[in-house]
Amino acid sequence: MKSLHFTHDPAAEEQASLWAARLDGNTLDRVQRAALDAWLAENPAHRILLSRYCQLSADLEEQVPAIVASGRMAMPATCAPERRVLTFPRFAGVTLAAAAAVAVAFIVFRPGPPVENFATAVAQRQTHTLADGTRVELNARTSLRFEQTATERRVRLAGGEALFAVAKNPAKPFIVETPAGSVRVTGTTFSVRNDAAGAVSLEVLVVEGSVQVRPSDPAGKNAGEPYPLKAGDRLTAGTRGVEVRALPASAIENALAWRTGQAIFEDVPLSEAAACFARYHGRRIEVAPAIAGLSVGGLYGLEDLRAFTAALETMFPVKVSEDLSGTVAINPRAVR
Repeated sequence: MKSLHFTHDPAAEEQASLWAARLDGNTLDRVQRAALDAWLAENPAHRILLSRYCQLSADLEEQVPAIVASGRMAMPATCAPERRVLTFPRFAGVTLAAAAAVAVAFIVFRPGPPVENFATAVAQRQTHTLADGTRVELNARTSLRFEQTATERRVRLAGGEALFAVAKNPAKPFIVETPAGSVRVTGTTFSVRNDAAGAVSLEVLVVEGSVQVRPSDPAGKNAGEPYPLKAGDRLTAGTRGVEVRALPASAIENALAWRTGQAIFEDVPLSEAAACFARYHGRRIEVAPAIAGLSVGGLYGLEDLRAFTAALETMFPVKVSEDLSGTVAINPRAVR
């Protein structure tokens, strides 16, 4: 594997430090997010550089009072507390990262860790790069909050589904908390789905690396030993208990097809296929028990609920109807 080098590209160092400063305590607009994503996509080294500078900013925040007291850094008293300009003299043996941070000439100094909030609406998907360099893809109707301290990175996934490509940082574990349990990693790619209304309240699918999952007990508290998962494993937890299964590559691709606005089913029960569209569109879809186990296959566009229900009426002896409240009912077709 080709090793990555960072010290030979001053321009990348400067850009990483600038992005870290912009991310620290600020929310980027759509244009800035697009620019950051494009810069990260140019070179794998950029994501690691950004992670290092975000870490540097967090470390400096903790050390600022001691550095100011020692006289090695001056903080103008006229600057606003939430955005103070810091000036650094040259230090003997200073690290390259710190030297680049000096060239930027400022960091954001504020109480408390940086916090980022993201949410998607019905039938909407988004991709974001978190302040630590982690890339997260949000499915429809997903809400999460991200913050990091000097010792950890923490996501609170209130509901929905997200795929995380976590920036590696062994010193700062990455923890995803949901009402149904938590996931702990240092650097890997995995998806988490939380569905309080479904039979499966927590689903964790590991694409790369490994994670530890600790499902909650019925009272909503973490209990017992964590479940270690490796690449290809899927954990589901809900009314039927906890189950861990190893999935083939094709099943993993099917499970993550929502990233491209698709739903791919391979011998999936009708009730489960309908639930996938119900989550995405925020609609109530009721499937009669007599046909809930019908096996559904094929590729469908998640955006088009009507095309999916029309296909069901073509494939199976079922009748789809919709009432004034928007509830969709799938029942056996009457025999004439």
